[in-house]
Amino acid sequence: MKGLLRKIFLEVRWPVLFFGIGLAVVMGLLTGLLPKVLGDIDKVFEKLPFVKPLITALLGMDPGEGFTAQMMQAFLWVHPTVLSLLWAHELMYCSRMPAGEIDRGSVDFLLGLPVSRWKLYLTETTGWILSGLAILCIGFIGHWLASSSLQPKMRPGAFATFGIMANLMAVYLAVGSLAFLVSCSSDRRGRAVGIMFAILLMSFLLNFVAQFWDPAKTVSFLSVMEYYRPAVVIQSGQFPATDVGILLSLACVFWVAGGIILRRRSICTV
Repeated sequence: MKGLLRKIFLEVRWPVLFFGIGLAVVMGLLTGLLPKVLGDIDKVFEKLPFVKPLITALLGMDPGEGFTAQMMQAFLWVHPTVLSLLWAHELMYCSRMPAGEIDRGSVDFLLGLPVSRWKLYLTETTGWILSGLAILCIGFIGHWLASSSLQPKMRPGAFATFGIMANLMAVYLAVGSLAFLVSCSSDRRGRAVGIMFAILLMSFLLNFVAQFWDPAKTVSFLSVMEYYRPAVVIQSGQFPATDVGILLSLACVFWVAGGIILRRRSICTV
């Protein structure tokens, strides 16, 4: 298993570092700029009415009169750039095995090693979780360094920040587990990435359309963004136990299903 982990480390170390640095830079910039950009949010809503539904869709709540300086920071955690960096890493990593190995023609050698498919799957999962934690931690450092220049009343509390980070990690696990399931069911890496990109895009669109169209609200539970609402965490000051529990449950179901498919399916170089 150590040899497999070393192989994963050598293959993904630079992308993980670059994703982490990129996330730190983005979160640092957003932390410092958002209070200035959103300071006159009411005037922006008056001049550009279509902006309010966009922010509502991202935050998961109506940015009305209760839109405090601390809640402005919630926009940081749901910014499309932040989510895109995390999800891009997941699509890159989780599509490596077996879809990527089949594409490269190296799956026969990999599966010929004296390890079971379940052990191989567990090793890939370990690398995926550790790399995600590394990227999130590096990104948080960028946010923390930038937030030190803000006034205390503009910074969310430590407990709220922990709740948001835990919720974001749960989103990471749910999306990555689904990506593993799609990869384990595919013979082409491009196809697996395309399917996951379509799923994530539809998740965003569903969350947005639900703000305008009542029928969409009835199926809004299918969107991953329905279970990730940092603004609500900051406003309530409570840990999002229900949302985290749902996301972790979905992650377990997708991950187990992917492992079963990998163990039972016939895999060869095509």
